[in-house]
Amino acid sequence: MSGRGANKLGARAALALLLCIGATVAAAVQELSGRLEWVDRVEMRAVANGVVDEVLVTMGQHVEAGELLLRMDQREAKATLLEAKARLARSAVAVEDAQRELDRAQELFDRGLIAMEELKDAELGQAAALAEQESERAAVAAAEVMLERTELRAPFAGIVVERNAYDGAVIYTSLQQAPLVAVAPTDRMLARALVTSDILRRYRPGQAASVIVRGERRPAEVYSLGVEAVRIDPKGAVYELDVIFDARPDEILRPSEFVQVVLP
Repeated sequence: MSGRGANKLGARAALALLLCIGATVAAAVQELSGRLEWVDRVEMRAVANGVVDEVLVTMGQHVEAGELLLRMDQREAKATLLEAKARLARSAVAVEDAQRELDRAQELFDRGLIAMEELKDAELGQAAALAEQESERAAVAAAEVMLERTELRAPFAGIVVERNAYDGAVIYTSLQQAPLVAVAPTDRMLARALVTSDILRRYRPGQAASVIVRGERRPAEVYSLGVEAVRIDPKGAVYELDVIFDARPDEILRPSEFVQVVLP
């Protein structure tokens, strides 16, 4: 065989080997259709009956952590706090009086002018006054908490994904089927794919993956593996497999948007 023929055979063999390797790599990579989901979603409700005083956000609005979203009527909560502070002030005066009475009783006892029982009574009076003061401090703390709970604030930076309240609405805690406001983070998103159990068992949380979003490939990692089947197909049970990736602050991604999930 001539050298030229040998070269042709060698080139063909090399090409066949490359095609075989490429096919093996392609077969090892899973590219699945998926959809976007929020990583988390915090639903916020009123903790006491009342009237909505003001809703300060709208659907789709971006909010910062701690930003005020909704305020209930605070008049009753403020009155309760003022009353508790007044009782605490009176208890402080009572403690001072009890301490003076104890000091006086101690002096008289030291001079032998009163019996031990009278000194003990003064000690008990002072202890009771201190206990009452601590009780009133607790009442003030509880009233402050209830006042804080008349306001709903964003637990993190994110986007308002649900708003079911309006100014003047009467809220009963036992009838709150829907949240007043719901917020979801926007710094990360989930890409959810549906896979069969034989694919699911190949992966573990934390494994590297990638997501193709609007034609751009993003680094990601496996976030969670479904435990219960979402449906049963002829090929077997189908489960959810979630991967997580970082989102940019300048982009707006929405749940149910279609993406490609690429798994090794």
